[in-house]
Amino acid sequence: MEAFFEANRTNWDERVAIHLKDATGVYRLAEFRAGIDTLHPIEAAEIGDIEGKRLVHLQCHFGKDTLTLARRGAVCTGLDFSPAAIAAARTLSAEVGVPARFVEGNVYDAPALIGERFDIVYVTWGAINWLPDLKRWAQVVADLLVPGGRFYLVESHPSILPFEQVEGVIRPHYDRRTPADRPLATDEQTSYTGAAETIRSTRTYEWIHPISDILNALIGAGLRLDFLNEHEELPYRLYPCMVPTGTGGMYRLPDGMPRLALSFSLQATKA
Repeated sequence: MEAFFEANRTNWDERVAIHLKDATGVYRLAEFRAGIDTLHPIEAAEIGDIEGKRLVHLQCHFGKDTLTLARRGAVCTGLDFSPAAIAAARTLSAEVGVPARFVEGNVYDAPALIGERFDIVYVTWGAINWLPDLKRWAQVVADLLVPGGRFYLVESHPSILPFEQVEGVIRPHYDRRTPADRPLATDEQTSYTGAAETIRSTRTYEWIHPISDILNALIGAGLRLDFLNEHEELPYRLYPCMVPTGTGGMYRLPDGMPRLALSFSLQATKA
């Protein structure tokens, strides 16, 4: 398993510099630096009042969303496995004058690395697909929460991840569940942002987790589900045919296609 993590870490280390340039505007860094709240519409509407709350953002990348949450009044800690990402997050924090703590390490080691508990654990967009073991992940979430603390998650919907668009047609391509020891191996020379810069360490490994596995892992870790919502938009173009919604950098399927759940969000509370 360590070989899978190492390949992914090397790939994400390279992505950091590309994403910080934000040539295609996916991360809306110019707006962020200008003080504009750049959370996507779904989490912006659902996260609620976080003023004064202790919040940990797992798999935070270079910390832009962590710092956005800090601007909303939370006392924030971000964790990521990429040394380059954590270094960039600390630099960005100093640049914009928004304090936050950033910790480098694997998400499975988060309780030991961070050494404290939080009112909110926050995970969004393209996080759990990099994790092979959801039961262990859910226990990490529970261990990081104080009693009564809440967990917020928004992700791509598992029901659409097995599909790919080939020659203009969206067809099933992968199984709905990926075995932990047989991840989906991908080689891509560019990042999902659409930037032209190439990545040398192209190989990555990912896992598809059905919604039942996600929910049962959280329930098994002692969390109570507060809500589960499905949405018809994503903050990236999963399929080439998708079109901008015109709001907050989101994309949807084009007119004339069936309306499908493209993402989901949930909140769960630690008993």
